[in-house]
Amino acid sequence: MKKIAFIAFATVIALSSCVSKKQYNDMLAEKQKYYDESMTAKRELADSNVKLRELNAENDRLKAEIERLEADTLKSSKEIYSLKQEIAAMKNLNAELTNQLGKSKSEAEVKLLLADLQKLQESLQAKEDELKRAENQLSQSQASLNEKRREIEEQQQKLKELTEILEKKDQAMKDLKNKVSQALVGFEGNGLSITHKEGKVYVSLDEQLLFKSGRWDVDPKGVTAIQNLSKLLAENPDIHVLVEGHTDDVPYTGSGQILDNWDLSVKRATAIVRIILQNKDINPIRITAAGRSQYLPIDSAKTPEARQRNRRTEIILSPNFDELMELLSK
Repeated sequence: MKKIAFIAFATVIALSSCVSKKQYNDMLAEKQKYYDESMTAKRELADSNVKLRELNAENDRLKAEIERLEADTLKSSKEIYSLKQEIAAMKNLNAELTNQLGKSKSEAEVKLLLADLQKLQESLQAKEDELKRAENQLSQSQASLNEKRREIEEQQQKLKELTEILEKKDQAMKDLKNKVSQALVGFEGNGLSITHKEGKVYVSLDEQLLFKSGRWDVDPKGVTAIQNLSKLLAENPDIHVLVEGHTDDVPYTGSGQILDNWDLSVKRATAIVRIILQNKDINPIRITAAGRSQYLPIDSAKTPEARQRNRRTEIILSPNFDELMELLSK
């Protein structure tokens, strides 16, 4: 009987271990998925900033190229003018020599004049060939200059559109911050802070507002704050939402479904996401949950106060950059 009881107990333990391992693997996969989505959004924003810098650099390069072409064009124009003056002088001299040849009577004088005329004709032909080359070069330079001017006009228009979109997005996020502050009146300063930086709105909620130590079920007061925020998110469908869970650096010592700080931070992030998505007007595709464990502290001190500040959940609101990415892909 004791043997049967022991086998049954061992079977239960083995099954529990299997379930816990499966849950752990599922949480890891879910955490990786959310993290990948978050990184993709960050890369898109970084790519936009890189593209903006590249456009500015290309704009500067085109301006320098236009200045060079304008200088070449001016130089070619001066050369052409000088050549035309020389050719005109040669033609005048040719006319004079031809006139003298008609009046000459001695054979020696005629020979000299013919020799001079021959040299003059050769020089005149060489100058006319040089003039033709210079005019062709000027024509090519002007065509290239016009093309570069068109390019820079297109670049400047693209830069203008890009800058306007970024400014519009930034202003929209500033306006959103004010709306978030209004929606969370009474919470800000009481475990909740709202900041605007890098074109995003950060809503940071202390652990004490949301969770009990080591837990991931949200306190009723925290639920109210999240529900108020979700109403605003429903009214602004172009805003993407990233929910990040953060812990302190004290190793998790609880038991059950949570294995460590990574799991706890993910659980807390997804708990917030579920409350947000109770609002059926919010498309889940806009929401990303991520656990950051203890690896992004806001205070690196090893004091109780610092660790309390690090135990937080951040809701990061970002503008939709689809319009911007479409412009950059052109």
